[in-house]
Amino acid sequence: MIKQYETVFIATPVLSDTQMKEAVAKYTKLITDNGGEIVYQEDWGLKQLAYPIQHKTSGFYYLIEFKADPQFVATLETQYHRDERIIRFLTVALDKDSIAYAEHRREVRAGKAAAPKAEQAPAEPEEAIDEPENVEE
Repeated sequence: MIKQYETVFIATPVLSDTQMKEAVAKYTKLITDNGGEIVYQEDWGLKQLAYPIQHKTSGFYYLIEFKADPQFVATLETQYHRDERIIRFLTVALDKDSIAYAEHRREVRAGKAAAPKAEQAPAEPEEAIDEPENVEE
C-alpha cells in the first residue's frame, strides 16, 4: 500500500550550493529508485536553528513530499543517519487532511510567486471619471 509522506531535512551550513544539490539529488534518486514518486520539493534555504545542533547555529532546510511504501521510510531514515551532511530530519505520513493542506499551501505559494510577476507587468491606465464642475442647484 502506497502512502504519502513529507520529509524535511537540515543539512550542515558549510555545504556549497553544488554540494547541497548533490545531497538533494541523492535522496530524490533514492526515493524514485525504490518505487517512490516525488510529489513536491522545496528548498527553504539557510535558516537559523532554534538551538545549536552539533555546534552549528544554522542549516539548509529542504522539504520533499513523496509517495512510497511504508517499509521504504526506514531505508530513507537509515540513509539520513549515515550521511554526515544531514544534521536533523523528520519524516511524517500524511493523512487525507494533511494532503489537502499541503496542496493548499502549494497553491498559495504558487500564487505568491506569480504575484510579483503580475506587478511587473505594465498596469492598464485607469479611466478618468468626469465630474461636473461648479454645479449649482
